[in-house]
Parts: sequence; structure tokens; C-alpha cells
Amino acid sequence: MDLKQDVHHMNDAFYRTLLESTKAIPWQIDWKTMSFTYIGPQIKTILGWEPESWLSANDWAERMHPEDRDWVVDFCISQSQDGVDHEADYRALTKDGDYVWIRDVVHVIRDEHGETVSLVGFMFDISARKKSEEELLKLKQELEEFSYQDSLTGVANRRLYDSFMAREWDLAIRNHTAISMIMIDIDFFKQYNDQYGHHAGDLALTAIATTLKSSLRSVDIVARIGGEEFVIVMPESTLEDAVDVAERIRRKIESTVIEHNSEQTFLTASFGVGTIFPKDAEQAEIFIEQVDQLLYAAKECGRNQVKAIS
Repeated sequence: MDLKQDVHHMNDAFYRTLLESTKAIPWQIDWKTMSFTYIGPQIKTILGWEPESWLSANDWAERMHPEDRDWVVDFCISQSQDGVDHEADYRALTKDGDYVWIRDVVHVIRDEHGETVSLVGFMFDISARKKSEEELLKLKQELEEFSYQDSLTGVANRRLYDSFMAREWDLAIRNHTAISMIMIDIDFFKQYNDQYGHHAGDLALTAIATTLKSSLRSVDIVARIGGEEFVIVMPESTLEDAVDVAERIRRKIESTVIEHNSEQTFLTASFGVGTIFPKDAEQAEIFIEQVDQLLYAAKECGRNQVKAIS
């Protein structure tokens, strides 16, 4: 063996040692035959497969989660045909029948004419990272839910009410449909708090909020927008329907038992109800003010009653 051959073999040994010491799975595919010309022994450690069992790109595709397979294969083939380096995340099947999240980083080798001749890449096990990302996403979703939720009663807060109202108002304009609103204020709630204490007041608000939620359709929303003030938004409903809902809730509230310190108490509520076919965005503030005035009228006329747009 001459010096040149000796150096060549030394380089081969060096690169093979380097490849086989990495924690990722190195691989190479011949583009013309779509067969693996090399795949590292790490595949056995990470996925459980013997390197000899990965002969072609078809083996790679078949050992991929069915939900990931089509888009990953289509994406990788199209990028490779265009000679573009790329990467893809997917779930790879292990020999034991489980799945491992893989990030496949692919480098496209082209000839002097710019034609793709082979693909070289590394498969990285990103299961731990994916789990962390999923946990972070879940936490963000929970925080998002909390940010739209009244912390005491569990109903929507003003932020969600404002967002929901704006969206449904726009939909009503586009679809030429009606939207109803019910404003609710608990009668003599300040006096109730003064007499029984804030803890009892919190229990009362929570009990009333539960009553409100149980009285609505799945498309409706109830939000707490003030200390003892709630609002209900009912898309695609008639004034008659909204008044019926308000009356039913009024009767439920006055018969709702609020227990605290072994004592049972009751409260009542006043209601303002309105329905409108929105024509433009500017109408919203006027409509909300009209319903608020109806609520004020209900309180002025003796409370524990429903006042509606005539």
C-alpha cells in the first residue's frame, strides 16, 4: 500500500469513526436508484432496526407514522428534485411498534450540471424536545383560557365578551341575522355583601354564574363584566327567545339557594333585553347602551324583572 492509499484509508476510518460516534443517524441515498448507500449503526440504538433492513427510500417511507407519511414524502421529494436542502419532523416507527419523533436534516448533492445525484442527511431524535414543546403549548393554551375566564365564577371575562361580541356582530352584518343581548345585575348586592361578608358574596356570584351557564345554548356566551353585572350574547335569536331565556333565568335565580355558614339565603336580579339586525359597526355601542338603559329601567321599576326593547 503506497502513502496515498494509506492516507485515503486513514481518512475513511476517520470519517466513519466520526459518523458513528454522533448521536444522530447519518445516512446517504442514491437519487437514481432511491436506495440507501449508507445508514449509520445508530439506527439500531434509536429505532431498533438493523442497518441492513433499510435498503430503499420505500423502507424509510413505510416506517413512518401514517399521518405524517404523505406530506413528508411529497415535501422531501419535491425539495430534493429542486436541489434544495431541507428538513422535516415526523414520527418514525421503531422495531417494537412505537414511534419516535425524528428531525431529518437533508443536504442535496448535485453534479456539475446541477442535477441531483444523492441525498445525505442526519436523523435526530427530538422526542424529548417535542414533549417539551407539547407541554409548553398545553400550558400556553391553559394560560390563554385563563386569560379569557373570570377567575371567580368561571364564566367569560370582559376580554372574551368584547372579542365574541365583535366577531358575532360582524357575522350578523354579513349574514343578515339577528343578535340578542341580555344584561343582568344582581339586586341589592352591595347590601348583601355588607350584611353577610365578601366570602358569602363570592359564593352567591358563583352560584348565579352556574345558573346562567346552565340556561344557555352552546352558541351563546355569558360573561361577568362588573362586580355583580353579567351579560349574555345570543347569536341568531329572536327577541321573544331572548325574553323567554331572561325570564327563565330570573325565576331560577330567585329560587337558587345560596349556602354559607350553614345559612341559606336568596337573591334576585334585574334584566335588560334587546335584539337587533346589525347594519354597521357603529350601531354596536348604541345598541349596548339601549340594553343597559333597559336594565336601569328594570331596577328603577322595582327590580327582579325583565325589561325588553318594545
